[in-house]
Amino acid sequence: MIIAVDGMGGDNAPKAVVKACTEAVNEFSVDIIITGNEKIIAEELENYNYNKNKIDILNTTEIITQNEHPVMAIRKKKDSSLYRALNLVKEGKAQAVISAGSTGALMAGATFIVGRIRGIDRIALAPIIPGKNRPFMLVDAGANVDCKPQYLLQFAFMGKVYFENILKVENPSIGLINIGLEEEKGNELTKKTYELLKKSNLNFTGNVEPRDISSGDVNILVCDGFVGNTVLKMYEGVASNIFSMLKSEIMSSMKSKIGGLLLKPVFKNFKNKFDYTEYGGSAFLGTKGIVLKAHGSSDEKAFKNAIKQAKICYEGKFIEKISGELENINNLIDKSESEMPNQ
Repeated sequence: MIIAVDGMGGDNAPKAVVKACTEAVNEFSVDIIITGNEKIIAEELENYNYNKNKIDILNTTEIITQNEHPVMAIRKKKDSSLYRALNLVKEGKAQAVISAGSTGALMAGATFIVGRIRGIDRIALAPIIPGKNRPFMLVDAGANVDCKPQYLLQFAFMGKVYFENILKVENPSIGLINIGLEEEKGNELTKKTYELLKKSNLNFTGNVEPRDISSGDVNILVCDGFVGNTVLKMYEGVASNIFSMLKSEIMSSMKSKIGGLLLKPVFKNFKNKFDYTEYGGSAFLGTKGIVLKAHGSSDEKAFKNAIKQAKICYEGKFIEKISGELENINNLIDKSESEMPNQ
């Protein structure tokens, strides 16, 4: 397997990216093409021991930054490290692409360069998020602000394929994020999506209220990108504030400092449960090739786990299995549309 890696994307690039690549080729038996400034990347590679036949560099002269308009950046900067990495997948020279750079630019590139699987209406961003009882998937987490019910149904099916083949969870549960548990609650989008999900052969458990999201009791939570991105950013903010508040309280007095030392193993385990590095990257569901978005602040551990995740997706034939589900999905959509003329 060959993986294209954006060597210049992310807060810790290229150092963390390069180190992760050298460790990954030794551990996972993959081949990697790093795109970016050849001189800088080559100098960084000299710091590590690895199989020199497993890593190549594709020299590029441009970088897409976080503050650029995503679509315009992809269209104009065709010699950027991100564009060239995506193009390697399009040309069949790599089977997966990973970047810790601009999410918007990666989304635009995944759509316009790699392309959607035939029959999939929209590509969705699907991060795995730590929960109280177990991790869960949030889909869509921001790729599609405006959605139709059939998009959310496709998101649910693609999430199911990911959970069964990548996370090895049989018949994963699926919930619809809504303002109430009752079937009639919500706006037109959630009401019609509820009907589609209920008629499907998915393990649909019904609506999930925001207060129950963090439990992790439901494997896959489906929503439009506006709701999903709001949930994701609020989740990250609350977690960050909790850790910050705990630290302030522990350091506020000598007594609390002593108590903090005694509880240090507990706090460490608690923090580990919210460690994004364990999950590597967020998958873009619905692309013709494997596209993973690593966290912008990914260190070498997180980026290496993203590479591992790409390999698991490839060996699990993730793209092919989504394509195999399409007939069932679209037949259900067609049938439902004929039954609901007002849709």
